[in-house]
Amino acid sequence: MSPDTPLTEQGFLSEPDALTQTDALTQTDTLSAELAALKARNRQLEKINAALIERVESSSPSPSAPYAAFEHAVLLADQVRERTDALHRTLDELGALNRRLTAAKAAAEAANHSKTRFLAAISHDLLQPLNAARLFASALEEQLARLALNDSVPGDAISDVTPGDATPGELVARLGRSLADVESLLGTLVDISRLDAGVLTADVAIFPVRELLDVLAEEYRQLGAARGLELHYVASHLSIESDLQLLARVVRNFLSNALRHVPDGSTRGRVLLGCRRRGDWLEITVADNGPGIAEHQREVVFQEFRRLAPRQDNEQRGLGLGLAIVKRITGLLEHPLSLTSTPGRGAAFAVRVPIRQPVSMVGPAADASSPGQPCASPLAQPLLDTVIWVVEDDREVCAGMQSLLGGWGASVYCADDAEVLLQQAVAAPQVLIVDHQLGEGQPDGLKQAQRLRQRWPGLPVVVVSADHSAPLKARARALGFGFLLKPVKPLRLRQLLVNCR
Repeated sequence: MSPDTPLTEQGFLSEPDALTQTDALTQTDTLSAELAALKARNRQLEKINAALIERVESSSPSPSAPYAAFEHAVLLADQVRERTDALHRTLDELGALNRRLTAAKAAAEAANHSKTRFLAAISHDLLQPLNAARLFASALEEQLARLALNDSVPGDAISDVTPGDATPGELVARLGRSLADVESLLGTLVDISRLDAGVLTADVAIFPVRELLDVLAEEYRQLGAARGLELHYVASHLSIESDLQLLARVVRNFLSNALRHVPDGSTRGRVLLGCRRRGDWLEITVADNGPGIAEHQREVVFQEFRRLAPRQDNEQRGLGLGLAIVKRITGLLEHPLSLTSTPGRGAAFAVRVPIRQPVSMVGPAADASSPGQPCASPLAQPLLDTVIWVVEDDREVCAGMQSLLGGWGASVYCADDAEVLLQQAVAAPQVLIVDHQLGEGQPDGLKQAQRLRQRWPGLPVVVVSADHSAPLKARARALGFGFLLKPVKPLRLRQLLVNCR
């Protein structure tokens, strides 16, 4: 289905006609209470009926009073008949309530299923253009950096900038920060909706912790440097068992909070991202030297729509949901969460993850460079002369991929179907990037990648998707494919592609 198709044409109910999940659950609770009352009444009637039958069967009237015995038997028979009729009426009401309860339960399940479909569609439709914008912004930023490095910008072009005006590089940096804010807000809304709907499940696997933290350290090292902050990274060679994407969400929230609250504009602002072994657990910690958190606020900060004191520069954007999502995700993963702080000296957020023996990597291997070292600069064109095929049905995303990957030195060929690239007889791919959700009626990206692997065995594949479902991630991992969520993080994409070669 095309991402441009309106949601009302994708089969979703309009708001006035749709039974909300809350109403359906309320009706279900009411019917359940009525059903319990009828069951209790039914049990009472059954006891009375049994007692009456027992009295009829056990009565032994005196031979001297046959008429009195007859009257007694008739009276008991009438009572049994009345109680039996009442019991039948109760059973009929109970059956009707059961049918109503079944219908209400089906309506609640349908409402929940509709919400699940809506979340899947909105994730793709909203994140697709944002994905393209992030790719274009990253490509533009790197092109400007490359021009400045090569002194290719004429001097008069720079002199035309009026004092006080932002330079092109500064404008691109602001654009990138704004897109990151939009991405964070949308991601937060989608995450909390998935958690509320109960459709967010964990895709637990064993992976080296550096596969997660190396990229985050480099990304937030650059963000901190732009504000004059230092980020220190203490890496680990251990392997852990968790959901990589969900755990990344947790650590990103820790790092974003740390950068947001440490003092900037001086050398005093410092953030630490590190690992420490605690028995059979690996503790991932993010510490800062910011204002800290008072003891009475340490539970409040994990509540929804609660934020710490805003920064003085008014650049703090958010809904106050980040740490609330962290608490719910760590609960879902069963990873202990902790917070320690000394007011005036800083705070440290930590999550403990079980340590596991490393397994042979199915997908692209982790970078073999020294832990904690920055990734190779994109200006060095790490993918020089690498042939990359991109299968994507969104033209803007294709154009963004071509700009970004081309700046890294790759030869990029894009199409909305792998068959198109095969028919064009372009150069054989060395790496394949494929979107999971392609056009309506087309095989999904994983099936197309499997067909290409039959022709080129061992072809490295990176799947890109807005679908957070655990079965999709597990399916990609079982096939030996790398997996990235939209919007694509350029640093993460570059690391996967460099390791794939």
